[in-house]
Formats: sequence, structure tokens, C-alpha cells
Amino acid sequence: MANNYFQFKQFTIFQDQCAMKVSTDAAVLGALASQDQPENILDIGTGTGVIALMMAQRFEKAQIKALEIDSKAFTQASENIAQSPWADQVKIEKGSFQNFSKSCSEKFDLIVSNPPYYTNHNKSKDKQRNLALHNDELPFGDLIKGVLKLLEPNKGKFWVILPPNQMKELEKIANFFELYSNAFYELRDRPSTKVLRQIKSFSFSKLTIPEPTSICIKDEDFSYSQAYKHLLKDFLTIF
Repeated sequence: MANNYFQFKQFTIFQDQCAMKVSTDAAVLGALASQDQPENILDIGTGTGVIALMMAQRFEKAQIKALEIDSKAFTQASENIAQSPWADQVKIEKGSFQNFSKSCSEKFDLIVSNPPYYTNHNKSKDKQRNLALHNDELPFGDLIKGVLKLLEPNKGKFWVILPPNQMKELEKIANFFELYSNAFYELRDRPSTKVLRQIKSFSFSKLTIPEPTSICIKDEDFSYSQAYKHLLKDFLTIF
């Protein structure tokens, strides 16, 4: 992979203007997030546009809206979407999620987000990178309140990926507003290593608390695991 672009099987992501490059987090969320035949999908904080385009590849009948606050990332994601096979299916909008959620009258049956999660510490001098990594501009409370307003009440699903401690914090807020997890994955580098990320789906239905499904990127011999290859075989050229 050259640093300024990432080649997928069906589309290319240019990323030299984005603070957050294509990551394992984005690819895993883009491959896992699901809902039965979604018609309207929202990608909060689209960055390069990678998750929105993965959604378009997976759900050909869905209309997808991608939201991005950073000007450079918005411009680059717009170009990535325009050059993809799904330019008519994915619409991108610039602005904060807080303003979008207040003004939007649509309901979405699938909402996805790979949100910034660092709190106000250890910031760099790079303002664009801080915007992408730190949740000052989109605290978890604002994220959940916006999802509450925009999520289709009967069948809507909100999918998010976070490190375990931050997921615990977000889930506490979600539960307070009666959003409950109904799918749960844990991502590890190898079976013997710690959990790197948790991926959860939330809805308004309070079901039995799900047991986590473990996904390991690699086996103990450092080769890619069958589960990881199966998850991303339709997207990554290495599989």
C-alpha cells in the first residue's frame, strides 16, 4: 500500500488529505455492520469514505448518507465517492453531527460510526489529526442523543467500534437512553492477545445480553486467520 491510497477489490481510497487513514477498525466495521435489507444508511464521520463505500458494495438497494466535519477529509471523501461505482448511491454532507441530527427529518435503519474516542489529553499540534482522534467535537453523549433522534424506531440498528473502556462508557450512556446492545464482537490481533476493539450493535429492543463473538486478525503463527479472511474477502486484495 502506498501511503496516499489504498486499493480495495472494487474501489480505491485516496487518503493523503485525511488525518485518519484506512484502518483495520474501519474495514472490520464496514464488513460487520448489518441490518435486514436496509434502505437508508448513515455513516457518521466518514473520513476517507471507506465505510460508506463498503456499505454501498454490500447493500446495493440502500441510499447512503456520509457525514464529515473536516474540510480536507470531506473533499477527499467526495472525490473517492465520485470515482467509485456507487457515486449515485452515496451522498456526502459537510458539517457536525450535532447540527445534522437537529436539522435532519429522515430516519435511518442502519447507522454506523467509527468515532473519535480520545479525551482532551495528549494532543498533537496537528489540528486535523486532533479532530479525527479526540472526541471534543463529538462527545459520546451527543453521539447517542443524535442516534436516538435519527434511528428508525422499529428495526433500526446502530453499529459502532471502540476500544473496550470507551465502549463501556458509550454503552452506559446508550442504556440510560434505552438503547441496548444486540450484537457483540471482540477484535484481537491473535487468540492469546488482549481485546483491541469491541464492535456492538444497538437498537431500541432490549434483548438478552449477547455473548461476544471473538474475531482474531491472525493465528498464533502470525498468518491471517480464516475468520478474518472470510470477513474481508470481498474487499481486501490480499484475500
